[in-house]
Amino acid sequence: MSRIRLSGAVLCLGLLCAFASAPSQAQAPAWPQRPVKFIVTLGPGSGVDIGARLLADRLPARWGKPVVIENRPGADGLVAIQAFLNANDDHTLLFTPAGNFTVHPLQYTKLPYVPEDLVPLARVSNTVIAVGVPASLKIGSLAEFVELAHAQSGKLSAAVVAGITEFTFDYFLKTAGLDIAKAPYRDIVQGATDLAEGRIQVMMSSYAIMQPHAQGGRVRVIAVNGHQRNAILPDIPTAAESGFPALEVEGLVGLLGPRNMPEALRQKIGADVAAIAADSAIAERLAGTAQVPNPGGPAEFAADIAAQRAQIAKIASTLSIVPKQ
Repeated sequence: MSRIRLSGAVLCLGLLCAFASAPSQAQAPAWPQRPVKFIVTLGPGSGVDIGARLLADRLPARWGKPVVIENRPGADGLVAIQAFLNANDDHTLLFTPAGNFTVHPLQYTKLPYVPEDLVPLARVSNTVIAVGVPASLKIGSLAEFVELAHAQSGKLSAAVVAGITEFTFDYFLKTAGLDIAKAPYRDIVQGATDLAEGRIQVMMSSYAIMQPHAQGGRVRVIAVNGHQRNAILPDIPTAAESGFPALEVEGLVGLLGPRNMPEALRQKIGADVAAIAADSAIAERLAGTAQVPNPGGPAEFAADIAAQRAQIAKIASTLSIVPKQ
């Protein structure tokens, strides 16, 4: 009889354990359960958009569900961020350069989000940011350009991409004691055309924007703005190598998710995206859009974003930037 009672107790204990574990299993369903959407802050055909589509082509093999791209350009990335927040869904992710959002708190007093709403999932690539001048100026280095800008103070014009690139360029002007007017552009691609024609004298943007004119011999790239020389332009020195570290900035691009996303899911997405970004075939395609793979998981992307925010805060303090209402 005692053996029967003991067996019954063991059976009941097993059933209790099974029932106790069932809710936790129900709380962690397989992901994804439906198509995944990447909201992209830039328009179709941009380097960032192409990078997102390269991932979207490969990820279904790992996830078993399609990945769709939704381009929502405009308002320095705020249009896309608002769409991402409104979705409030772990199947809707944000694909963007970090520079689209790290500058927002220093640009605007009121934002539709707080930084904690954007949770880093995966670092994907670095957009190559470069400084170019018209080939007709016969300038071969950043130092030579600075010398010219001092000699013609107030007479030169620049084209600069809005956001972190513009913040960094303004910091360079301040620290180098330069007076260069910034020409306003609704479409920065027109700035590259004006640079090639000599209507402006310097441009700081993604290399992809200047690339056709540089390959055509009408624009000369005199510096890249990353922490180290770039494999796409191996003979071009960094701004820091050229003696102007104030111009150093990384074009971080990656994937972000909602703030309530479980840590295990963050790690899974980060590992899957990083594995694809590290593929040599992807690297070749990215190189054609002036991007280089920089795969990393949530921790790596978060650390780089934090470093970029600290850099921008220093710039804003030096320039006494006042956010808009």
